[in-house]
Amino acid sequence: MKIKQFLRATLALAGWSLALSVWAFGEKPMRLIVPAPPGGTMDIVARVLGQQMSIDIGRPVIVENRPGAGGSIGLQAMLQAAPDGNTIVLAASNVLAETPQIVKMPFDPLKDVVPIASLARSGIVLVTAASYPAKDFASLVAQLKARKGKSSFASYSPGTTSQYAGLILSDRAGLDLQHVGYAGSPPALQDILGGQVDIMFDGMVTSMPLIRGGKLRPYAFTGNVRSRYLPDIPTTTELGFPDLQFRGWVGVIGSSKLPPDVMARLHATIDKAARSQLVQQKLVDVGLEPEVSVDTPALMAETRTLSERNAAIVKKYHIQAN
Repeated sequence: MKIKQFLRATLALAGWSLALSVWAFGEKPMRLIVPAPPGGTMDIVARVLGQQMSIDIGRPVIVENRPGAGGSIGLQAMLQAAPDGNTIVLAASNVLAETPQIVKMPFDPLKDVVPIASLARSGIVLVTAASYPAKDFASLVAQLKARKGKSSFASYSPGTTSQYAGLILSDRAGLDLQHVGYAGSPPALQDILGGQVDIMFDGMVTSMPLIRGGKLRPYAFTGNVRSRYLPDIPTTTELGFPDLQFRGWVGVIGSSKLPPDVMARLHATIDKAARSQLVQQKLVDVGLEPEVSVDTPALMAETRTLSERNAAIVKKYHIQAN
């Protein structure tokens, strides 16, 4: 008899949980839009997060890739959907604070959309080919200064923090480096390894496999604290360049028209999924630093500060899209 009562209670609880998920977001599948091609870091994270969210809410979470136009195509698709919590975006903070500085968006990235939650942080690291003669940051700067006007730095795209950091280092250290822009990290890193370009500020996600493989040498990390993956590499602040701070968030973005009750349920759902062992391990696997937050006002304030900082850099160095 007690077993039957237990089974009835368990089934009732399961039914209540299912009813709660339907009440929270409706019965149709959720759309998790990724403004990037399949197979990349954002896509991988989105699929694992979506898998965990689907388990938690009891219905499908479909990952939809909408690359192009600096992320605006994916964000626009989200904004065209009903603000009911069923269509959200997974992306890095650069789509709101960085790309809009040189790419005109069909919406206001600081008013029409809001960060719902952050999952992790991602910094950039200064690297050269492992065969480069300079063994540490001081000797690297000395060598580049000795070849003033003849050395170069790569970026994974004009108008990104990869270019910002190179320009600031060149300016502050008096190096007169020549910028060479690429369409993504892989071709830029290929030329770094081949010796066609001297240095690069690259994302941790793409550089770490080559650093671990002994092909790249890291010199500095652009966060305010050392990276968990490179604990022996100093930060740019430690090295005397406190304005070389580029460490953004990766997370979930939604419409600013989301009702408060829907936002609260999204906070709870994403927070639970993001803290699961499955998602946490995947964030580490791809080279991100897990840091979950559902403090939307704080994330909005941070994004606005980043946007203003980036706008000043773009203006100072006359940066334009190719």
